[in-house]
Amino acid sequence: MSRISVSAPRIFDGLRWHEGRALLIENGRIAALLPPEDLPSGIAHTHIDDGMIVPGFVDLQVNGAGGVLFNEDRTVAGLEQLCAANFQFGTTALLPTLVTDTRGVTREALDAGVSAQAQGVKGLAGLHIEGPHLSVARKGAHNPDFIRPMAEDDLEALIAARRGLDTLLTTVAVESVGPDQIARLVQAGITVSLGHTDTAAAGAVMAFGAGATMVTHLFNAMSQLGNREPGLVGAALATGVWAGLIADGIHVDATTIGVALRAKKGPGRIFLVSDAMSPMGTDMTGFQLNGREIVRANGALRLADGTLAGADLTMIAAVRYMHRTIGLPLDEVLKMAGLYPAQAVRRADTLGHLQPGADASLVHLSDGLDVEGVWVDGEKMVG
Repeated sequence: MSRISVSAPRIFDGLRWHEGRALLIENGRIAALLPPEDLPSGIAHTHIDDGMIVPGFVDLQVNGAGGVLFNEDRTVAGLEQLCAANFQFGTTALLPTLVTDTRGVTREALDAGVSAQAQGVKGLAGLHIEGPHLSVARKGAHNPDFIRPMAEDDLEALIAARRGLDTLLTTVAVESVGPDQIARLVQAGITVSLGHTDTAAAGAVMAFGAGATMVTHLFNAMSQLGNREPGLVGAALATGVWAGLIADGIHVDATTIGVALRAKKGPGRIFLVSDAMSPMGTDMTGFQLNGREIVRANGALRLADGTLAGADLTMIAAVRYMHRTIGLPLDEVLKMAGLYPAQAVRRADTLGHLQPGADASLVHLSDGLDVEGVWVDGEKMVG
């Protein structure tokens, strides 16, 4: 049995703060949270003198990182590089995300994800397939040439891939995917999220009734809240579904974020996503998606016409923004980066917290919220 321990002035276990405690880690899992003097003798121990230990972040929307764009590199090696590039920013579990593409590319991405999980790629929690079954009216940076209704073979490919993935999340629009199809996906264990849709609130509520439990990047690429038509934004805020949020100060205004947080009280909550692209963790100034040039400048990624194309964001940067600019208590922000996304995809048994039985994926943060160290499944990866 592999046994180590880590202690710090403060430890956030995903629900509450503890002082003067240590984490006992056995075989890559949290075994106990206890006073340091109660640790078993003879085990390797790391004591952190300052800052805090918090659960590793869980990011459900990562299109690329470390120079790798999932749409362009659909290999196990590419996924390994993409996942590893996130560790330095505190993300220890993520869903590599494929945006709208051809049937062939989508199948290759699903196959790569299944193979990567079978080979134990660290940090890989599953996949997110965002499109191609969206609405052209709310396409954002997705290539409209590839957007289409969901056919039977598309549905069957997702169901087949789910058998080899711990988590499969797919973003769809009600214009392209019917309630019966949503119900079949959910029955197969796939998490269905609504996004890139111009639906009225009634259509969204119908999709929620069929089993959709989430909306993708709240406020962006969706029908907005109006005085007579609530749209998807209104339906998401008024119901118990989960909602991802790109908290970079560009995608959604700070005042709007504050209103949404006050309006949405659960059971599904708002959680943080990076929506990162290949430049994350690099000095790249641009890249291509489906043959279109995307420029990185002024904290944003944009197509030539100015359309936002993903985000120039990391999870730790989103945490800082929510705490410093929005003013949320740090414990709530940490839940938005860990526990809530884990709950949203039914993975909170092992992800998003540091209670006994959880994966020993943890982050050492300085008091200034800089990432100083990262462990994934009990193995030190950063610091």
